[in-house]
Amino acid sequence: MMASRIDAPLAELQRLIARHGSPDAAPLAALPNVRLVTATAPTRPFAYVSDPTFALVAQGKKRMGLGEKIFEYGAGRYLIIPVELPLDARVAEATQDLPFLGFGFRLRPEAIATLLLDAGRAYPDNAQSAGIAVSALGHDLIDPVIRLLRLLDQPDDIPVLAPVVEREIVWRLITGEQGAMVRQIGLADSRMTQISRAIRWIRNHYAEALRVEKLAGVAGMSVTSFHRHFRDVTSMTPIQYQKQIRLQAARSRLMSAPEDVAQVGFAVGYDSPSQFSREYRRLFGYPPAQDGKRLRDGHGGAVY
Repeated sequence: MMASRIDAPLAELQRLIARHGSPDAAPLAALPNVRLVTATAPTRPFAYVSDPTFALVAQGKKRMGLGEKIFEYGAGRYLIIPVELPLDARVAEATQDLPFLGFGFRLRPEAIATLLLDAGRAYPDNAQSAGIAVSALGHDLIDPVIRLLRLLDQPDDIPVLAPVVEREIVWRLITGEQGAMVRQIGLADSRMTQISRAIRWIRNHYAEALRVEKLAGVAGMSVTSFHRHFRDVTSMTPIQYQKQIRLQAARSRLMSAPEDVAQVGFAVGYDSPSQFSREYRRLFGYPPAQDGKRLRDGHGGAVY
């Protein structure tokens, strides 16, 4: 019944994304919180670090890896990523006739917090512990997404109407099936926000030696509680998370300009060039120098 109710809106959403999307999934100049992506064939896995995000698939299928967990979502389904996570993503289903069409929307903690304050009511803390959640797309959520993308054809209306429609999208997420997870993004004392503080510390100090006691203090948790909740949210240990961030930083350096591979490894915190090259290849599928050249030549991947 739900699928039949959104068939017509989904068709319009497909047309809008096909018209305004691109393979590189760059943020839209007119709507900087939005990314639209198209793909005419399945893509290779692409490793990246995601911001808190609401993403949906209008056509085709997407597969997302978080540690050892795999999340797959297709047309008419959406995904919530509540914290900055190192992910392995790929378009799993797309053809020339039926291209992959995806929408991504950045979830800003301050926007969520403002809506929670304006709502003026308490919500139960029943968020699941996994760092990613997938749900079916309903009419109440697809409708404001369509209205937001329609504004791309009416650019003079964007400064006035886009903030209102974006606020509605956030509200639908707050009150929807994954609302408990989304609400935690905006709550200063939530478990998700505590883990986010530790994640931000790792991302800002990834080249330094990691002390779990220090991270637990940043999060405001005991070491035991921090270990458990960090793994629940990210599906990895803090050390594993740091390794992912180090390798992502190394990839960014290699993508922007050719550099000595050993020096890149040292710069992101590795003491052993051979260990750096081995772990880089394990994550990205290519040795560092070869992968950097591939990326500079434009053989990357879209993420939404």
